[in-house]
Amino acid sequence: MLMPMLWSNGDVFDEMDNFFNGMFGEESPYRNCNRQFENMTSLMKTDVIEKENGYELQAELPGFNKEDIKIDLKDDVLTISAAHTDNKDEKDENGKYIRRERRSSSYQRSFRVEGLKPEDIIAQYRNGVLTVDLPKKQLEQKKDEPIRIEVKD
Repeated sequence: MLMPMLWSNGDVFDEMDNFFNGMFGEESPYRNCNRQFENMTSLMKTDVIEKENGYELQAELPGFNKEDIKIDLKDDVLTISAAHTDNKDEKDENGKYIRRERRSSSYQRSFRVEGLKPEDIIAQYRNGVLTVDLPKKQLEQKKDEPIRIEVKD
C-alpha cells in the first residue's frame, strides 16, 4: 500500500530555510533578521503523527474561527490557509476615536498527499487546533481546479 508523502527531502521550504540560515546565520551581521524570520515561520505550528491507518496533521491556529480556515486539494497538494482581521474601534460619547486598532493575520502551509480524494480527508477545528486525518492509501485523482474540504466543529 502506498502512503501519502507529507514531506520530502527536496521540499521548497527546507531549501528556503537553508538559504536564509546561510545568509543570516549566527556569524552574519544580519542575525537578528534570521531570528525574525524564524519567528514568522513558527506562527503556524504543525505536527504530523503517523497512525495505524493514516496520518494525523495537527495545526495550531488560536484565535481563528472555523470560517477563517480553508483547506484545498489540488495536484496532490493539500494547502491549509487561515486569514483573520480584527478591528477594535473605541469611541467616546461624541463619536470621536479614543483608540483604534487593527490586526490582520494570515498563514498558509502546504503538504504533498499523493492520490487522495477530498472525501478521504476529514478536518476538524476545536479549541484553536485544526486536526486533519489522512488515510494511508493511494487513489487516482487529477483535477484542474482546487477542491475545498469542509472544516467541521
